[in-house]
Amino acid sequence: MNYRHAFHAGNHGDVLKHVVLLALCQALTVKPAPCFALDTHAGRGLYRLDDDTARKTGEAQGGIARLLALAAPPHALQPLLAAVRACRQQHGESAYPGSPWLLAHALRAQDRIALCELQDEEAQALRVALPHDPRIAIHVRDGYAAVKALLPPHDRGQALARGLVLIDPPYEAQLAEFGQALAALREGLTRWPQGAFALWYPIKLGRALQPFRRAAAQLPARAVLQVELRVRPDDSPLRMNGSGMLLLNPPWQLDRALAPALEALQAGLGEAGASASIDWLRSPA
Repeated sequence: MNYRHAFHAGNHGDVLKHVVLLALCQALTVKPAPCFALDTHAGRGLYRLDDDTARKTGEAQGGIARLLALAAPPHALQPLLAAVRACRQQHGESAYPGSPWLLAHALRAQDRIALCELQDEEAQALRVALPHDPRIAIHVRDGYAAVKALLPPHDRGQALARGLVLIDPPYEAQLAEFGQALAALREGLTRWPQGAFALWYPIKLGRALQPFRRAAAQLPARAVLQVELRVRPDDSPLRMNGSGMLLLNPPWQLDRALAPALEALQAGLGEAGASASIDWLRSPA
């Protein structure tokens, strides 16, 4: 696998994913009981937007750079912007946090985090980005297999009832990847039915995702929520026009919490013809 997330760090898809991830963390940490987070495709955890890899695509200029440049950023975007600023205070002005860094800084001392990365070089960078943290276990292994191996989660022999699983695969072979991701979600729900599951996916042509959406609605979850941001019209199969997050068993009222953030992302990142939506593929009972 040749994919490197560094080419895409901080783009509009990353921004959507991280806004949703932080909202999930906030909802899960309202109660004092410990929770668990599994990131199946963790990457290196920390990126530099001024290195040659990121500058080659320049995708962050249409994503996080636009939001940081807002004179009066909406309140709904403050959790992400505050996290990025905290990351930059620690790692320099070009730093951008990946999902592992955000999990490490949004969750608490009593929580546990498992990070899976298949590529040795990326896993080593992940260890450098998040050193000496007893809450974190880094696994050099296939993330899909980790869903079967690490769920349901335990800590010191005690089952952890609350938490989330983030699946953010590379989609190098799109049709196959969607199938693998859906299979992993089904496996995860079988093993940990009370967990919250979040799958990020790219949008090129929206109509091509209809089979995926129908299959997602049939997963054995209590509720299935779809959050999508399209930064340009959905008429080009040659580039990523937007992205989405499929949320299974989302925390109560997460849709209401995300609505103002999604509106702010459309306004801040969208071109002419941009759109955003929050839809229940299966409503909570």
